[in-house]
This record gives sequence, C-alpha cells and structure tokens, in this order.
Amino acid sequence: MEQRKKFGLLILSVFSVGITTADASHPPVTSADTSSFVAPVYQPLPLGAIRPQGWLRHQLQIMRDGTTGHLDEVYNKVKQDNGWLGGKGDGWEETPYWLDGAVPLAYLLDDKALQQKAKRYIDWTLQHQRPSGYFGPVTNVERSGNVTINLDNADQGEDWWPKMVMLKVLQQYYTATNDTRVLSFMTRYFNYQLQALKKCPLGKWTEWATSRGAENVMIAQWLYGITKDKQLLELSNLLQSQAFAWSDWLGNRSWVIDAAAQQNDQYWMRRHGVNVGMGLKAPALDYQRTGNKKYLENLHTGFADLMHLHGLPMGIFSADEDLHGNAPTQGTELCAIVESMFSLEEIISITGDPVYMDALERMTFNALPTQTTDDYNNKQYFQMANQVNIKRGVFNFSLPFDREMNNVLGMKSGYTCCLANMHQGWTKFASHLWYSTAGNGLAALTYSPNEVTAKVGKTNTAVTIKEVTAYPFEEQVRFDLAMSQAVSFPLQLRIPAWCEAAVVIINGEKVRSEKGGQVITLERNWRNGDQVTLQLPMQLRTSNWGRNSRTIERGPVVYALKLGERWEKGHDDAEGDYFSVYPAGDWNYGLPEKIIQSPAQYLKITQVQPVTDQFVWNLEHAPVTITTTGKKIPEWKLVDDVAPQPVTDRNGIYKGRVNEQEETISLVPYGCTKVRIVAFPVVK
Repeated sequence: MEQRKKFGLLILSVFSVGITTADASHPPVTSADTSSFVAPVYQPLPLGAIRPQGWLRHQLQIMRDGTTGHLDEVYNKVKQDNGWLGGKGDGWEETPYWLDGAVPLAYLLDDKALQQKAKRYIDWTLQHQRPSGYFGPVTNVERSGNVTINLDNADQGEDWWPKMVMLKVLQQYYTATNDTRVLSFMTRYFNYQLQALKKCPLGKWTEWATSRGAENVMIAQWLYGITKDKQLLELSNLLQSQAFAWSDWLGNRSWVIDAAAQQNDQYWMRRHGVNVGMGLKAPALDYQRTGNKKYLENLHTGFADLMHLHGLPMGIFSADEDLHGNAPTQGTELCAIVESMFSLEEIISITGDPVYMDALERMTFNALPTQTTDDYNNKQYFQMANQVNIKRGVFNFSLPFDREMNNVLGMKSGYTCCLANMHQGWTKFASHLWYSTAGNGLAALTYSPNEVTAKVGKTNTAVTIKEVTAYPFEEQVRFDLAMSQAVSFPLQLRIPAWCEAAVVIINGEKVRSEKGGQVITLERNWRNGDQVTLQLPMQLRTSNWGRNSRTIERGPVVYALKLGERWEKGHDDAEGDYFSVYPAGDWNYGLPEKIIQSPAQYLKITQVQPVTDQFVWNLEHAPVTITTTGKKIPEWKLVDDVAPQPVTDRNGIYKGRVNEQEETISLVPYGCTKVRIVAFPVVK
C-alpha cells in the first residue's frame, strides 16, 4: 500500500495565487507573566553525557580530522587575525557558526585538544565583555577611539545576529563544564540588551537579526529556566515583538502559499530557507513563554503546509536559497538542513511531540550525509533530490545564477556560510539522542549507537545505558543497563510512526507490543545487567511526492537508484578546488505501477554487508540494497543539466513512450549517494 506523507492534510480555502504576505502585526510588549511559563517536556542532557559509538562515533571522528577540527587552520577567513580573538578579521557569523559545531564535537569525543582550541574563543569572549554587558569583537568605534560600547552609545555597537550564535556556543560549553562565568556573562548581556533594544532594535544593522530573533529568545528562555529572572521573559517578549512573526506566518497559511507562488525580490528574507529552518522553533518558544497552545497549532499547521508545498523525499524542504516548491529538481542549502534539525531538537524538548522526532530522523539519515564528501572537507551548497550529475552550471535555483558553483562539491563552493555552519548537524543530533524526563528518568527519542550516563530515580543513582544498534539500517535497538544498585525510574522509548507493530523485550521476555507514532514508558525497578530490546519491523512502502513522483522507503531511510559515480576534480580561481560527479550508467527509469500497488511483492531487500565501526555514508559502504525492476523512459532526458519530472495524468501514470522490457535495478540508501533518482515517475 502507498503511504501518504504524514504531515497533515493541506486544506486550502479561498486563497488567490497572487496573494502577497502582509506584515503580520506583533503582539504588544507586556510585562512577563512568570506563571505562564511552561517547563519543557524533555530536558537535554549535559553535553558529554552521551558518548556516540559505532558508525556515529566514526562520523564524528572523520569530522574531527577534517574541517570541523581544523577549520581555523585551512580557512583563511577564520584563520587570519580573528575578530573573536581580538583581531580585525572575521567578527561576524562564520567563527561562531564553526564553534557551534566544534564545541559539541570536542565534548562528545572528549577530545582535549579540540576543547582547548575552542576554549580560546570562549575565554576571549567571556574575558572581554564590556562593563555595560555588551560583548563581541572590538568594534570600529572602540578600535579608533578611547571608548567602549555602553547604553549611551549603543547605536555604535554592531550587529545583534552573530552574538546570537555565540550565545548558543556558550550555552553548550556551560552544560559541558558548569563554568559559572557563562551565567553571569549572559545575565549582564541580557540586562544590557533589554535596554539597548529600545534604542537599537533587532533590525538596526541587518535584517538577519530580525529574521533570526528566535535564536536570541531561545537562550534567554533557557537562562530563565535556571535563574528565574523575570526580566528574561520581558526581554523575550521584546525580542519577539521586533523579530519576524514566524508563529503568525506558520499558522495563517497565506505565507507558505505566497512563498510557493512568488520568487521575486520582495520579502525574500521571509522565504529564505535557512531563516525558515531557524524560524520553525519560534512557535514552540512562544508557547513555552506564554502557555498558549495556539502556538503549537500554528507550528503543526505551518510544518505540514511547508512540507506539502515545498517538501522533498529526503525529509527537507526546498531552499535554493528561497523556498521553491516541491519539484524533485529544486535545491536545498546545507545550512537549511542543519538549522532545521536543530529547531526540531528544540521543538522536541519543549513539546514532546513524536511527529517532530520522526521528521528529525528522516532529515538526518537522508538529507544530511549526502551533501558532504567522505572526509568532511568539501560540501555541496545545494543538493537536489533527483540529482543525475553534480557540476558547474546554471540551474533553476532562486540564488545565485551567475557563479555556477552552487552544485559542485568544494570547500568554498557556493557561499561559505555552510562551510562554517555544517558542523552542528551530526554533533547536535548526537547530543540530543537522549533527554531527561519527569520523574528523573531517561528518554531515547531518536536512535543511533551510543552510550549515555546519567543520575536517575529518587536516589539519583548513576546508570549507564549502552545503546547497541545498526539503526537506521537495522530493525533492532538494544539497551544494556549498568548500575551499582537497583533503581526505579521511567525509561521512555519512541515508536516511530512508520512502524506498524513494535515489540518490547526485557531480559528475553516479550512484555509489550505497541503501534507507531508514540512514546512509551517502561517503569520498573531496574537492576544491573538488565537488557531492553526494541524491535521495529521496517515495512517496505512507497510515498507520493512532487509531480506525482514515488519514493521507496524502509523505516526512516529512503532509497535511491544506485548509479556508478565518475568523479572529476576542477579548480576555480575564486572558490578553489572542487569536484564534479557524473553517473556511470542510465538513470531514466520509471517504476512499474505494480510496484506501487504491492511493494512487498516486487521489492527484494538484501543485507549486503554489516554496518561496522568504519561505516561511511557512500556507495562502497551501503549496507542494504533493494532490488526491483524498472522501465526506461527514452524521452526523459537532461534539460539544462537537470532531469525535469515527466508529466503524468491525475492517476500518476506517465503516458509517453516507455520501453516494454523491464530491467533489474538496484536502490541504496539515499544518504550513500551523490548522483541518483529518488523520485520516480510511475509507468504501466
């Protein structure tokens, strides 16, 4: 049976195609009501409590040995006279972006050298806060005159936006170290900001700060959860009143429709995919501050609409750079993926809604790994779902047209924001595999091999749980518990929505069978050596995407046509070395209708090789292959270097000429591919 995308039904009433997004009115800034603040359903664990194992640890080790661990050595903009170390160099977003991934990596791997490298920037930032509370690189006016930034000359400060990223860096550092300097630093800065924003609103210097104000709100509300300082909620109200009204836009539907219809230069920041990825967390933060469940409804509506109108099979929306519809040949910026992942991790914490847990895994296990090279030294600015070559060229992207470097794999290809920002994807996913729960318990909400240590139960007993699995390629996740004494605590496990009937086994005995789409709780007196096994049968199914295309899925992984890869190295004077990738083999296959009607009958799963500790997301290591048949569509050809989807009737069937002969084709996990077809036309 075909599985429709589970992002909610899109119900459109009387909207005009030409509608424009109106300026949403902001709520008035009011004094904070502390009684309305809602504690998160799940609390993230301190950084370092989770130790990735297996293939996930290897992925992080690759990053440590590549650009995540060495960006300051190989990228001159960060390397030379860095502004976040007191120099005249980069003082904007790219250094904090890098640290936002390098800091969690350093503590996930317990890498002392990387910790010390990152701490140089953290120490300089903490030690050079102005008496007023302002912080950041030395400003032009400070460098040229004997002054420091304070409330009287706040208008001579610099952009609010990069400070928001550095606050995220400091937050993570604090959870890893409990360095109390961070709390006093943030308190002073937020006191300054509460007053300075009245003179210098978020948009004074750039619209990036206005569009991304939720990042600032997030840290202020996190600090409120620790200090209970009422002024932090007042600040959050003020920030929200000056920032983009994401909560309103996501809930009122006309915004996402307009984004699908318009690709001009008006209001493009509202359609910018990275801004959208960050903005997804805004309704959850507004709910946290106010307790108003309308914000959760807005988030649910907006995320469903976003994925219906702009969603792609690998679990992310088009963002090249703007939202750009659901055709499988639209691009998605790497920054949009990692920012959307982080927003989902925050949304999960605040709401506890399993819908966003499923969305996070789909995005992580499909969209994320394909967009970087094996050594994590090169990235692709825009990836496409149906990507039959990677090369220089002018594609149907909203920005930019003339550079012709958006689609290649290079360290500096496209824009370098992604070179600096890509590092938070895997690291924050790894640090959010587990959360703490009410009752001093633990919740495993997304799955990958790891080991977690935390204090649980009324007695605060230390427990270590080793999660043993080859998920997302394997159907079983095993939890081995170790502790010095028996302790009672709730252990929560997510049952993915795609799983029809999960089985829970404790110490070899089946104890429960559960349907998907929920988080279950196992409450008992746990003992040293207890073992919990979660069996998640992965049904083969197909899903419907843009232009009546169909994608084959198994569990959280989508599968793409396996094509041989021919790599070519090139060089651009401005953007350096890069790689193009071309297919070795034909790609223009349609799926016979019988496969859509009976996928289990016509799709054969083969476990090709185990997922070892040396697993890399590439064709060589692809652990699972799905074999089936396809028919070539002779007239499905490249147009301007992309493969536009063949036209179908309303039943989803391509009516043009199709080869009669069926050929055997193989599919592999999308994340293991560089060139592929994942959104197939359907043929008779």
